[in-house]
Amino acid sequence: MTLPPPTDAALAAFSLADPPAGFVDDPYPWYAALRSARPRHRLAADSVLLTRHDDVLAVYRAPQASSDKTLEFAARLGAGTPIYRHHTTSLVFSDPPLHTRVRRILMGALNQRAITRMEPGLVRLVDDLLDALPAHPAPDLIEHFAAQIPVEVIGNLLAVPHAERAPLREWSLAILSALEPAPAGPLLDRANAAVMEFLGYLRGLLAERRRCPGDPEVDVLTRLLQGDAQGSLSEEELMHNCIFLLNAGHETTTNLIGNGMDALLSHRDQLERLVAEPALITTAVEELLRFESPLQLNNRRLLAPLDLEGGTPETLPAGLFVTLCIGAANRDPAEFADPERLDIARRPNNHLAFGQGAHACSGMNVARLEGRIAIGRLLARYPRIARRGAAQRDRRLRFRGLRSLPVTL
Repeated sequence: MTLPPPTDAALAAFSLADPPAGFVDDPYPWYAALRSARPRHRLAADSVLLTRHDDVLAVYRAPQASSDKTLEFAARLGAGTPIYRHHTTSLVFSDPPLHTRVRRILMGALNQRAITRMEPGLVRLVDDLLDALPAHPAPDLIEHFAAQIPVEVIGNLLAVPHAERAPLREWSLAILSALEPAPAGPLLDRANAAVMEFLGYLRGLLAERRRCPGDPEVDVLTRLLQGDAQGSLSEEELMHNCIFLLNAGHETTTNLIGNGMDALLSHRDQLERLVAEPALITTAVEELLRFESPLQLNNRRLLAPLDLEGGTPETLPAGLFVTLCIGAANRDPAEFADPERLDIARRPNNHLAFGQGAHACSGMNVARLEGRIAIGRLLARYPRIARRGAAQRDRRLRFRGLRSLPVTL
């Protein structure tokens, strides 16, 4: 059933803290209406939601757009709490000089040589999961496939023993859920507990690695411990950014694979085209990232006024909290021809799923590799894959993904 477009009054009242009915399941009609009528929508006196591609890109590239969340998260998460300490110490929510130093060391550990070395192991992992899928009485592409891949990949990068990986996914989900626009008390309690449990585990892992270092060309944790010629990370920075590596890798990749397959199953012509033309997997992954972006919302705070062009030029004031609506920007008809259509051969495709500028996702090439291998090999093995009942959507707003995607092979 096609719902009528939101009314002007409904758009004026739109809030991420209390989203309208049906928004989680299908936010795109709301995004389209906001982009057209209220592209710079005030969420509060000191907060704005941007939905146009050009506006979101301008903020990503603006040096005065700060990623530091100490002020915002103190009110939302509680200053000094474990979840506050984590999210204000990790790479993604920091500014220079901390961001510059941490990113340099992380990117040194996640260089192209490291990504190339992980490919054979990733292929083996995916093939093993595909071999096991028919043995499940009710195959679920999230539980039995998509969610398994990033935990194993990051576990391998950090050399976490296989027997100790079971809690990693639940810790990640709890910690990232605290980033929702209005996290409730029980959610914050789970997030704080997850941070403490994860830190406790990492202390032991780091102590063991210091006693028995690995090969820094293979073992990312050893590489992070050693730092580089320009410096090293403190103990707190090291632990929180190990958590960040797992969280970022888990969420993006699980949702890329799950959302991507859900979109292909809903657009059977594109699935069949990819089966017939497997060389399209590279452009297909970029289109799936655009069409159902794993990260829907991002945030900045302006340290100085910012001029936005396009449409009606406007100057956003210093001190403004800016929410970047990636899901809306990636379906902006001013940037993408026929943006509501899934086109696995789409070129050009300047989507913003990984951000841009100084804070562009440090693990984007790992996620792309995982997406290409997982989706490509899945369709090569099971080209007749189909739904077995409805998918169950995760109810979060910031991250768009599925809790389950039941299929027949």
